[in-house]
Amino acid sequence: MAEIVNLRIARKRAERGKAASRAAENRQAHGASKKERAEADAERDKLRQTLDSHRIEPGDRR
Repeated sequence: MAEIVNLRIARKRAERGKAASRAAENRQAHGASKKERAEADAERDKLRQTLDSHRIEPGDRR
């Protein structure tokens, strides 16, 4: 004989499973430690500063 399944409970379990997998994907995509964010910001600032120091403005004769 087949097992009786409450469809409401089955639907809620499926929704929870999807939500958990979405949360895991978001943590991996957007989750970074505070240290990693600080290092990335510092690297970005350093690159921007290097680029700005090599910029040639109109009227500069080099």
